[in-house]
Amino acid sequence: MSLSGFSAPWWLLFLLVVVGLVVAYVWAQRRRVRNTLRFTNLELLERVAPARPGRLRHLPTALMLVGLLFLGIALAGPTSDQRVPRNRATVMLVVDVSLSMEATDVEPTRLAAAQEAGKQFADGLTPGINLGLVAFAGTASVLVSPTVDRDATKSAIDRLQLAERTATGEAIFTAMQSIDTLAAVLGGSDAAPPARIVLLSDGKQTVPDDPDDPRGGYTAAREAEAKGIPISTISFGTSFGTVDITDEQGDTQRVAVPVDDPSLEEIANLSGGSFFTASSLEELTEVYDTLEEQIGFETTRGDASRPWLIAGVLFVTAGFVTALSLRQRVP
Repeated sequence: MSLSGFSAPWWLLFLLVVVGLVVAYVWAQRRRVRNTLRFTNLELLERVAPARPGRLRHLPTALMLVGLLFLGIALAGPTSDQRVPRNRATVMLVVDVSLSMEATDVEPTRLAAAQEAGKQFADGLTPGINLGLVAFAGTASVLVSPTVDRDATKSAIDRLQLAERTATGEAIFTAMQSIDTLAAVLGGSDAAPPARIVLLSDGKQTVPDDPDDPRGGYTAAREAEAKGIPISTISFGTSFGTVDITDEQGDTQRVAVPVDDPSLEEIANLSGGSFFTASSLEELTEVYDTLEEQIGFETTRGDASRPWLIAGVLFVTAGFVTALSLRQRVP
């Protein structure tokens, strides 16, 4: 039960009536005692009524007064913060499929773990959210346009394929374009539904080299912030990851592919989003669980009078039942 705000606070004046009834009851009880002592012979009173009423005689009245107190609060319309599922929102899941995602520092590989967690993320989002999927390496592609069909997204996640290079900026621009397309299709006079990009990557942008390039990650993050689309970035992997790369001559070389936390954190900061790290499937799942809570629900002010109303009715009813049980009459 909450007392954080009221929609009709003038009803709180009813509590003064309850206070008045308490005062009146106390005064009536004291007046009755004075009258008894004034007009009754004490010796005769002891013989006629040797068993004086106990304190339980006040219980029915006390219960009813407390019930009226709760009912008065209910009439004032208390409100509280309530978490409700979003019915309109767009989320673009952007997944890095560069060759570094083949590293086995996360079992069985970074990509396989990302696929598993991504499907769980899709299943965990509230039904009203439109979820889309973008995969990126040297270029970015929309694999699934925003939709409430989770099976389409999960099927596309299963089909992710590795490729060379990492174009983080292109991935963000592509996700924003998909969000804009959905908003244009929905049309109407209402404002576009809230949107967010969830970007999972393990490495530094390589295309273009400079993240401040017009098509770079930092530039894209600034544009996302201007559009009110926060980017939640997830740095996935460890500092000791490696992959085996085969060159054109057929020679295999082991290359270190440590995660690049600073650039992904900067993208999140520039866009007004949140930055996360994960180095295992379990940690990645926990990150997605957190994002599901942030994205799938919104906090609104709602009516909280029902608990007070129920308590008031129960206390008043208990007062009547107690009165009939103890005194065979209503106070």
